[in-house]
Amino acid sequence: MENLQRNLGARHIRFLAIGSAIGTGLFYGSASAIQLAGPAVILAYILGGAAVYMVMRALGEMSVRNPISGSFSRYAGDYLGPLAGFLTGWTYILEMIIVGLADVTAFGIYMAFWFPHVPQWIWVLAIVLLICGLNLCNVKIFGEMEFWLALAKILAIGAMIIGGAAILVLGISMNGEQAHGLSNLWTHGGFAPHGVGGLIASLAVVMFAYGGVEIIGITSGEAKNPEVVLPRAINAVPVRILLFYVLTMVVLMAVFPWSKIDGQGSPFVQIFSGLGIKSAATILNVVVISAAVSAINSDIFGACRMMYGMAAQGHAPRVFAITSRAGAPWVTVLVMGVALLGGVLLNYLIPDQIFLIIASIATFATVWVWLMILLSQVAMRRRLSTDEVRALKFKVPLWPVGPAVAIAFMIFVIGILGYEQDTRIALFVGIGWIAVMTMGWWACSKLNGTPASSEEQREMAKQS
Repeated sequence: MENLQRNLGARHIRFLAIGSAIGTGLFYGSASAIQLAGPAVILAYILGGAAVYMVMRALGEMSVRNPISGSFSRYAGDYLGPLAGFLTGWTYILEMIIVGLADVTAFGIYMAFWFPHVPQWIWVLAIVLLICGLNLCNVKIFGEMEFWLALAKILAIGAMIIGGAAILVLGISMNGEQAHGLSNLWTHGGFAPHGVGGLIASLAVVMFAYGGVEIIGITSGEAKNPEVVLPRAINAVPVRILLFYVLTMVVLMAVFPWSKIDGQGSPFVQIFSGLGIKSAATILNVVVISAAVSAINSDIFGACRMMYGMAAQGHAPRVFAITSRAGAPWVTVLVMGVALLGGVLLNYLIPDQIFLIIASIATFATVWVWLMILLSQVAMRRRLSTDEVRALKFKVPLWPVGPAVAIAFMIFVIGILGYEQDTRIALFVGIGWIAVMTMGWWACSKLNGTPASSEEQREMAKQS
């Protein structure tokens, strides 16, 4: 049995996190957020981005101090107890599977644009086999692929921002109407046409869009020189994501009154069409296909590395810790591939509202993981002596107020899921998942004996 190899460089990790967080949530989901909040959705993205940055810094403080695979489940187990580590790890795996199912199904739909007579399940099967095959290779190959896929998405967003700015500056007519500029942000019912309630409701969609950035913690076990690479990646990624989302929203709603973004198509198509690009739909399809492939790539990577880390803690079958000569956890890749083949069934069973349901459940799982990261960091700090705190190389800013506010924000978002009727099912599913997994953990503990202490878990991690 081989170990994971540290072959991911700074650019791989940086673009992996960007690629994970920029996808369906921006290209299509942003329309839903705009409908809920109007131009005030800009504030929702700023608030969400600030909270996510605090999560990233908390994860960074722990990862730089102790860079290990499956990091945040390990930290939850060490500082909050074995049950917390078990729930955190498996909830993250649930998140990756749910989002992965949506992504592989979306890939089949996108390919149908060019090949309408080919059954969607063929494309789903093909992409699952392709991405699983790539994840069986050396992690550096995975990192290179994700770098270029993420770069394609970033360039597409940049083209949209530049195109929208050109429409505003040059006064290009949009469908026979003159673009009104920044005044569109407040002249169509006000900046917050649906009031504070609309802004709060949009947070569920916004937090779903930011989901994925925590994958930086997963890479800590395979990063070159993690004490240098991880801080750079963490400091760069949240700011860039915030700029991508916020600037995109500003340009989009300055070009189009928010009320005209009806969600029937992607806002990106409207921008490209307004520039007179007749092949806007084809260009967008290339972009969303690259976004879907990138997301599937990250989903499989994140879930597989988490299962590997869980196995090292004794929270998953030991066979999950087996790796190939290339350093890839091939058993977990196969398990994830089988799980994603369930996307074939979704092509026949999903109703029209499946995106909102999946996004809501994924939001619960994501925010739960973020909450556990923040709580783990707080618990770690309380255990450290004054000298140990002073020795930390990448400290959380605004301690202890910053983490406390971020924790309150995450609890608030979970509450929003239960308050809004459309997303209430996600809270019920989430609570049911936590309850079932807790009972499963207790049952396994009785069969296997007393759970290992945090110190024993550290020794197991070193041996793995």
